[in-house]
Amino acid sequence: MTTMSFNDFAAARLLHVLAIVLWIGGVAMVTTVILPAARRGPADRGIALFEAVERRFARQARLTTLLAGVSGFYLTYRLQAWDRFLEPTYWWMHAMVLVWGIFTLMLFVLEPLVLHRHFQRRAEADPQGVLRIMQRAHWVLLALSLIAAAGAVAGSHGGILDF
Repeated sequence: MTTMSFNDFAAARLLHVLAIVLWIGGVAMVTTVILPAARRGPADRGIALFEAVERRFARQARLTTLLAGVSGFYLTYRLQAWDRFLEPTYWWMHAMVLVWGIFTLMLFVLEPLVLHRHFQRRAEADPQGVLRIMQRAHWVLLALSLIAAAGAVAGSHGGILDF
């Protein structure tokens, strides 16, 4: 009979992957479903829909980006993989940190302190324009996230995307 023991590395990897799935999955939902729906109807309703969804998702996104960052840092520490940041073969690690950094800056600093008020003011004058800008920004963020995720999966399982 085998006994189970706690494996901190497996737990950290599990938390890391689940955090990424929830975080980037939410970004995909906002980008491909919520924003297009918001842009189809009357602009004032679209802004209200986007704000209602984004407000609830922002809490989840903050929690999951925080969990992804802590678990990613721990995994790098545990693997003693700091030297990978010096090798172009591990470009996907840089991509993960870049995407995480952009989202962390947006979620914890820019959105609550600057962007929310800025977009509210702009939405009064041009709600469709604001929704269009938000959708474009979300597409860019989603594309960067998917590139980083694809690179990480491929890179950590054989490096099919090495440059």
